[in-house]
Amino acid sequence: MKKRVLFIIVFGFLASYYFPVESLPFRGPVFEALALVKWYAREHVLLCLVPAFFIAGAISVFVSQASVIKYFGAKANKILAYGVASISGTILAVCSCTVLPLFSGIYKRGAGLGPASAFLYSGPAINVLAIIMTARVLGWELGLARAVGAIIFSIMIGLLMHFIFIKEERARHADGNFQLGEEKEPRPLWKNALYLISMVAILVFANLGKFLITFLFLAGLVVMLVKWFKKKELKDWVKSSSDFAAQIMPLLFWGVLIAGLLLGRSGEEGLIPSGFVRSLTGGNSLFSNFFAAIVGAFMYFATLTEVPILQGLLGSGMGKGPALALLLAGPALSLPNMLVIRKVMGTKKTIVFVSAVVVMATVSGIIFGNIVK
Repeated sequence: MKKRVLFIIVFGFLASYYFPVESLPFRGPVFEALALVKWYAREHVLLCLVPAFFIAGAISVFVSQASVIKYFGAKANKILAYGVASISGTILAVCSCTVLPLFSGIYKRGAGLGPASAFLYSGPAINVLAIIMTARVLGWELGLARAVGAIIFSIMIGLLMHFIFIKEERARHADGNFQLGEEKEPRPLWKNALYLISMVAILVFANLGKFLITFLFLAGLVVMLVKWFKKKELKDWVKSSSDFAAQIMPLLFWGVLIAGLLLGRSGEEGLIPSGFVRSLTGGNSLFSNFFAAIVGAFMYFATLTEVPILQGLLGSGMGKGPALALLLAGPALSLPNMLVIRKVMGTKKTIVFVSAVVVMATVSGIIFGNIVK
């Protein structure tokens, strides 16, 4: 089944890459949808998505989740706990629903509400694939603002949850303890770090057009793979990377297709008139940022699909402030996500958590919109 999905993905990519959309005799929303899919296939798959999938696969296989979540305990160093929680998205690469069992597990086993809440927001919000795609497609300003904003958000939300419910937390941890056993790593940490850094360098320099430097890092990566890794580990890495591709690529394809159909490309019209979009999310008003944050909080964004959707919205007149507000609220929350959070930590804490995300996203959008005009 998995091989069939990957075959379909490869076939769909080649069909999109070589599809002669320019020769179609018609124009309109359907044309815009096909044209946007072809543009994505040519500009963002080979040099951006494929390396990013291998990086995500490496992270999931060679970086132990236990080595991250063991720092979240109530007795852990607070600076370290919030620091690890705030960047966990770059390690775990999960969406707003995938993060829920991880959050539930560490919270029920004794993790502090503050670090657990920071982890709950950071897990999907700082997804390394999404940050790369945001900067690549929507511009480095939005990519940087999303990364920095998400890290700051996770810390502030965690601290806010901790101090609002500090009495409950003290009672909850009166007899609690949270410990995870040490895991023996198959190789020194510096080897895993060098391996990951080389892949990130390949991704960065390939997209900058520095192909000689890219080749040097690629050669170094091949040497590391041959000398440091066992055959089974490499198979697990490839399987994990292909799993990411199988899960994300179909969703991304439909996200791009639907975005093109509904919203068109930049400067072109889809089914939804650009004037209607501008009337709700254009400019940088309090309403436009709040509306974008609310919509983002309740919608479910499959991993990376928020990027093509936002590209269409920006092309239809959405302001950059509301775009950031949606990016900071959307991937970290969804209606299914909220329902599960409520079961884990109760209605009151869920309302505070969601409200904090929406309010901070709104404020951040207003500030960013005034800076980047």
